Amino acid sequence: MEFLIEYGLFLAKIVTVIVALMVLVGFIFANREQLKERVQGHISVTRLNDRYEQFKETLLEALMEKHEFNQRKKQLAKEKKAEEKALVKRHKAAAKEKASKGGSVAETKEPQTDTASEAPEKAADSMGERKRIFVTHFNGDIKASGLSHLREEITAILQVAEAGDEVLLCLESPGGMVANYGLAASQLARVRSAGIQLTIAVDKVAASGGYMMACVADRILAAPFAMLGSIGVLAQLPNFNRLLKRHDVDYELFTAGEFKRTVTMFGENTEEGREKFQSDLEEIHVLFQHFISEYRPKLDVAKVATGEVWFGQKALAMGLVDELKTSDEYLTDCAKHADLFQVEYKEKKNIAKKMGLAAEAGVESALTRLFSKLTAWRHHAQ
Repeated sequence: MEFLIEYGLFLAKIVTVIVALMVLVGFIFANREQLKERVQGHISVTRLNDRYEQFKETLLEALMEKHEFNQRKKQLAKEKKAEEKALVKRHKAAAKEKASKGGSVAETKEPQTDTASEAPEKAADSMGERKRIFVTHFNGDIKASGLSHLREEITAILQVAEAGDEVLLCLESPGGMVANYGLAASQLARVRSAGIQLTIAVDKVAASGGYMMACVADRILAAPFAMLGSIGVLAQLPNFNRLLKRHDVDYELFTAGEFKRTVTMFGENTEEGREKFQSDLEEIHVLFQHFISEYRPKLDVAKVATGEVWFGQKALAMGLVDELKTSDEYLTDCAKHADLFQVEYKEKKNIAKKMGLAAEAGVESALTRLFSKLTAWRHHAQ
């Protein structure tokens, strides 16, 4: 038994050393990568209608008799060919109509109204064309790291989007740094400024800075158990001043300007500094509320700007969202009458960055397994 225990400890040491080496190598390569010029990325476009159709056909092939499925394929091919011919005729007719009127799509844009969700479908029907929906995703962290991709995706979409099109952003974010999320929200505002309908779908969470982004939309969709709100401002930091004094360590801070530094981690904070810091937080909170009021004027901001979080059904009742629906449900419904294009900005990763990401994933996986084993052992011991 003692041999097994010693052997287990030996293996644990080996695993610890390997993980540490992976972290070190990943750290070195990741930092070397940052010193190099950033590799140019590219826009990737996926037609979601084809993806959904492929899912459907794969299941039907397994469920139907072979001869029935082959007949179905032939019939679909005929229908598709007929649709393509009809679409070409509609394009030609629409082009002739535009030429006779001497107008263009850009000249016929109308301002956004409360019925923005209905206008694109009417515009598409009048042109005899299917509506186009551009789909993109934003998974936020405290630094809003997805911002660089979002701005590229929005820029690409706005190069081709026209009146009657729609942008759907699938948003997941618990919030984070004010300036970063403010810029992310401004990227979404570009869509509305261009006269394009913006819909945001929240399946899990859009809180604090995440809701700052969501409120820009013409329409907000939320899953029944999605978490929304947290309209507030938070700042926290430890103070080690007493610990330093206890060990006879002096900390000196030099500033020019009365409030260049209000509170500090190592110096002795003053009451005036704390009041100024709190005043700055309150000012940011007021700006946050004004921003939401601008885009959702019917929302009682004072009632919801308490820092609380609400689940989907309550969020709907309070006016934070417009409809309870998951992004999957919305997309599959839209696929029946619209062409869906998923737009992604992808960066090329060289071997150094890949190794860094692999090391990070390895450490995360090892820690997750260790936590799971410790939890199971604790329950077993009880």
